[in-house]
Amino acid sequence: MHFARRALLTTAAATLVAASGAAPAIAVSTSPDKAPLFNGSVYAIAHRGGTVYVGGSFTGVAWGGRNYARARLAAFDASSGALLNWSPSANGTVRALAVYGSSVYAGGSFTSVAGRSRDNLARIDAVSGAVGSFAHRVSGAPYALAVGNGRLYAGGSFTSVDGHPRRNAAAFSLSSGSLDGNWRPGADDAVHALAVTGSRVYLGGSFHQVGGVSGTLRIAAVTPTGGAVDRGFRPSANAQVNSITLDSAGVYAATGGQGGRVLAYTTGGALRWQRVFDGDATAVASLGGTIYVGGHFDRACTTPKNGAQGACTDGSVSRVKLAAITGRGTLTGWAPQANGVIGVRTLAVDRNRGAIGAGGDFTMIGGQNRKRYASFG
Repeated sequence: MHFARRALLTTAAATLVAASGAAPAIAVSTSPDKAPLFNGSVYAIAHRGGTVYVGGSFTGVAWGGRNYARARLAAFDASSGALLNWSPSANGTVRALAVYGSSVYAGGSFTSVAGRSRDNLARIDAVSGAVGSFAHRVSGAPYALAVGNGRLYAGGSFTSVDGHPRRNAAAFSLSSGSLDGNWRPGADDAVHALAVTGSRVYLGGSFHQVGGVSGTLRIAAVTPTGGAVDRGFRPSANAQVNSITLDSAGVYAATGGQGGRVLAYTTGGALRWQRVFDGDATAVASLGGTIYVGGHFDRACTTPKNGAQGACTDGSVSRVKLAAITGRGTLTGWAPQANGVIGVRTLAVDRNRGAIGAGGDFTMIGGQNRKRYASFG
């Protein structure tokens, strides 16, 4: 984007924020960058340098006036939007992606990738698209993947890996590819979100307990090597946690329930603030001190109160499927307006460009044709 246009957009956003009484905050553009168009849902986004990897249920991608076959996995250039040749077809929905070095890890509900048998989890070469030797039998579907501490962490709805009990969470060595025999936190229901630091792995989902420990309802932190519950983080979440992100100020969770919420916690688990929407919050991401949220909502409530079907009871402002919040919990004027019922399923930060990528079921953003994927730089 040219500097003059960026300055104009920034000024317009600041004016809107001032008019709504919200505090100014640094935010990305409301105008989406160029990107390919997908013919089915985008569930997952990952970045590696200047490349964007996406996974979902799509089977075709349009770029430059042409249609290309891409079965549930695709890659494109982050700056230009140009589709790349990377095309390791999966025969079922890809729900999670993670990047480490020259590898792209994919998780979901598939039995083969690039013609090789893979049971819901695969490692793919980031350049060639070739499927590596990493292969495990997963008795269910991974919903979330994250890397750190020499491990690939997986969360989802499964009971075992390679015949070893693993209740909805497992870890694998990034060097050898083997199942980690020690990391076994054991959640009693599905894990939908993961976030990793050097001292903790955060889990979010629909579970009631992790490791049989009380006070771990829907969100918990465990140690990165053994998976024991970290009792120094004991928050509460009112509904299923769909996504977790971290920054220097603390932990952020996007939830569903009666309307959706973004809950901001300290690293000790104390609630700092919350923002409420009239529909599920399915994704949350942090960039430059601003918290971005995506979901099924159409409005942001002006207070934490809502009623039947999540409707705001004390006033609201339009925020259709996307919104941004300051680090102190104040709603900003950033409002790109995506369409659809489901709207946004996932958000990912492109730190290389200082941008936010959004995937889901929308087909328009701000009146522009953006089928199932959009980025804001």
